[in-house]
Amino acid sequence: MHAVTHAPLSFCGETVSKEDLSLIRQVIERYPNLSRTELANTLCELLDWNRSNGGLKTVECRQFLERLEARSLIELPQRRSGRPRGSKTRVDRTASGARGESLEGALGDYPGIALTLVETAEERGLWRELVERYHYLGHRVPFGAHLRYLIRIEDRCRTVVGCLQYSSGAWRMRARDEWIGWNETARKTHLQRVISNSRFLILPWVRIRYLASHVLSQAARRLVPDWESHYGLSPWLLETLVDPACFSGTCYRAANWIEVGVTTGRGRQDRHHRRHGAQPKSVWLYPLRGDVRKRLCQAG
Repeated sequence: MHAVTHAPLSFCGETVSKEDLSLIRQVIERYPNLSRTELANTLCELLDWNRSNGGLKTVECRQFLERLEARSLIELPQRRSGRPRGSKTRVDRTASGARGESLEGALGDYPGIALTLVETAEERGLWRELVERYHYLGHRVPFGAHLRYLIRIEDRCRTVVGCLQYSSGAWRMRARDEWIGWNETARKTHLQRVISNSRFLILPWVRIRYLASHVLSQAARRLVPDWESHYGLSPWLLETLVDPACFSGTCYRAANWIEVGVTTGRGRQDRHHRRHGAQPKSVWLYPLRGDVRKRLCQAG
């Protein structure tokens, strides 16, 4: 359906390459349930379309996408009425997010651990509040595909002890890409199979030994069918970043994740390489298949 165009594409004065246009089409095709605003947010994040203050050029990107559609270069989802999912960024403080009673001991001292997929407005509000108040990075509206979980003890009160978030993998990450060994074609074909553990929080008053590693192992099993159900494809590899200035990654190591290197510290928003070497993070991976590298390296 894509018409041939000879006029060069540009966004806010920057050339839009064939690779960029291919990525735009891939995101639209892979995530058909995203609204137009969510697509614009996702693409700004992936393509580093940011303002000088670090904010995303969401409005400009949405207008650009609609121009592409008018030229028959892409096909956007239908316009939605009301506010797009995830548009609320203000996080209220409530009694539900207040510090709880201290929980200590070993994992075996408790009846069991369960993961609740966040689906209701009440669950979303609690998840956002806990992450905003107690995670060192705070709450941030996720871009693209994502799933969130509340971590609960299976007691009478279904006590919440933490939060998890999984979202689309980083567009590029050298240590991960070198570990996989894929080429550019394979990366673009299979990137949607890589999922990021972008938030992991055990509440600060919870000091249950082995809880964190147990949750990571349980979540890796739970995520596969949930992601398939929501997004129609099976994840093959999990990734996460650990800030060595704050954490050692012990729970990831105990859950059999693999440390494969460090980031450059640039982050997605440093398009012009001005922050090379700043705040590097440790890169950890968890294969969900024994043949994950072979599969990811196949050109499709």
